[in-house]
Amino acid sequence: MTEPTLALTGISKSFPGVKALNGVSLELYPGEVTALIGENGAGKSTLVKVMTGIYQPDEGQIAVAGTPVTLPSAHAAFEKGITAIHQETVLFDELSVAENIFLGHAPRTRFGTIDWRGMRAEAQRLLTGMGASHISPSARLKELGIANKHLVAVARALSIKADIVIMDEPTAALSHREIEELFALIDMLRRDGRAILFISHKFDEIYRIADRFTVFRDGEMVGKGMVGETGQDEIVRMMVGRSVDQVFPKQEIAIGAPVLRVSGLSHPTEFADISFELNEGEILGFYGLVGAGRSEVMQAIFGITQPSGGTITLDGQPVAPRSPADAVAAGIVYVPEERGKQGVVTELPIFQNISLPSLGKTSRHGFLRLAEEFALSRDYSERLDLRAASLSQSAGTLSGGNQQKVVIAKWLATRPRVIILDEPTKGIDIGSKAAVHAFMGELVAQGLSVIMVSSELPEVMGMSDRIVIMREGRIAGTYANDGRLDAETLVRMAADIAETAA
Repeated sequence: MTEPTLALTGISKSFPGVKALNGVSLELYPGEVTALIGENGAGKSTLVKVMTGIYQPDEGQIAVAGTPVTLPSAHAAFEKGITAIHQETVLFDELSVAENIFLGHAPRTRFGTIDWRGMRAEAQRLLTGMGASHISPSARLKELGIANKHLVAVARALSIKADIVIMDEPTAALSHREIEELFALIDMLRRDGRAILFISHKFDEIYRIADRFTVFRDGEMVGKGMVGETGQDEIVRMMVGRSVDQVFPKQEIAIGAPVLRVSGLSHPTEFADISFELNEGEILGFYGLVGAGRSEVMQAIFGITQPSGGTITLDGQPVAPRSPADAVAAGIVYVPEERGKQGVVTELPIFQNISLPSLGKTSRHGFLRLAEEFALSRDYSERLDLRAASLSQSAGTLSGGNQQKVVIAKWLATRPRVIILDEPTKGIDIGSKAAVHAFMGELVAQGLSVIMVSSELPEVMGMSDRIVIMREGRIAGTYANDGRLDAETLVRMAADIAETAA
C-alpha cells in the first residue's frame, strides 16, 4: 500500500469539561480524496485545527510523508505543505487576487523587494491552468463572489505546492454549476498527486468525489474504508450507532392545546414557508444539518431578524416581534447557540446576568434593589443546580455548562410561555448535559412549551415529543417520536438520502 502523505495517530484534544478528540487516527493518501464524515460536534473541526497548527494535540503523533512532525503554528503547517479551504474562505477582501494567492510567499526581485509584475503573471498562469482565466489577478477579492473566492483559495494551495489540501464544507454556499466546477478542480488536484481531505454532510457529494472515508462520532474514530465498497446504510449506522435508551431523563407529560403557531414564515435568503405548531407541555425538536436554517427561523421568531412573510400566534393572539424585547414581553425567550457571544455578559457577576432581563421586577422607582436581584438569582440558580463559589462570581470564570445554566436561568426568570433552546448542550460536559436535560423535563411538567434545536441525534430522539426535520431552509418532514422512529430515518431526511433496497 502507498505510504500516506499525512498520518495522524492517537490524537487527543481536551478543553475544559469536554474531550473533543479521543485517540483518533486519520490517513490521507497521495492522489486520493478522503471524506471525513460525522454529525455536528463529532470533532471534525477540532481535527482540522490540529492539522493546520491552530490547536496543539494533548496526545498523539502527526507524520508527513512518514516523518513525525510538530505543527506549533499555522505557519509551520503551511511550511509542511498543508493548506485548508473553508466554507467561509479565510482570505483578505481588501487585497488583490494575486496578493491573496501569494500572501506570505510572494516572489522577490534580486533586490529583495516584491516582484509585483512576476506575481501577477504567475497568478494569471495558475488561474488559467485551473480554468479560471476570467478572474483578474489585479481585482480586489471583495469584488468576487463566493465561488470565485473558492477558486482563489485553490490557486493559493497550488501556489505553495501544498501536498495536503483540506476542504471543509466547501460547497455549502455554491450553486450546482459551481459545485461541478469545484469537483473538476478536485479531480485536477487528485491527478496532480495531492492528498485531499473533504468534509461534507452531503452523501451525494461524498459518493461523487471521495475514494476513502473516515467516520467520527463523539470525538472518536468509529470506522473507515473505501467509499466504493461501502453502502450509505453502513456509513449512516456508523454516524448514529448509539443507543438512546435510558440516557435522557424524558418525563411523560400530557400534551395540551397548541400554544405557538407559525404559518408560512419566510425570509428572503434564509428559509421559506415554515409552518408548525408547538403544544403546551411539549418538547418540539428541530433537527437538520449545518446550513439547514434552523437557528435562522428561531431568531426570526425571537425578533432578532425580520421575516418577509408569514404569521406567528401565541395563545391565539398574533405576535410580530420587531425586537427581542417584544418577544420577551409576549412570552417567547431564546437561549442562543453561541452563549459566550450572545448569552452571557462575561464581565458581569452571575446575579446580574440572571436578573438582567427582569430589572422591572427587581427595581423600585428607577433604582435597583440588590436584595431582590440576589433573591431572584438565587431561586433560579438553585433550581438549575448552578455550581459557583458565589453569585457575585464573574460569569466568564464559569465552565461552559454552568454558563449555559446562567443563560437558561435569566430567561426563565421572565416567566415565559415558550422557551427556545438552540443547541442547549453544545460543548458542555456529560454531567451538565444531564442537568440541562432533567430541567427541560421539569419545565414542560410545569406547563412550559419548549423548542429544542439540536444537531445531536441522541438528544433529539431522547428528549423530543415530535421532531421537525429541516433541509436547505425548508421543513422536510415532521415525525411523532413514538418509539418507532429511528435515527437513520432522520439522517436520510436531513441529508436527502434515498433509502436503498436491502
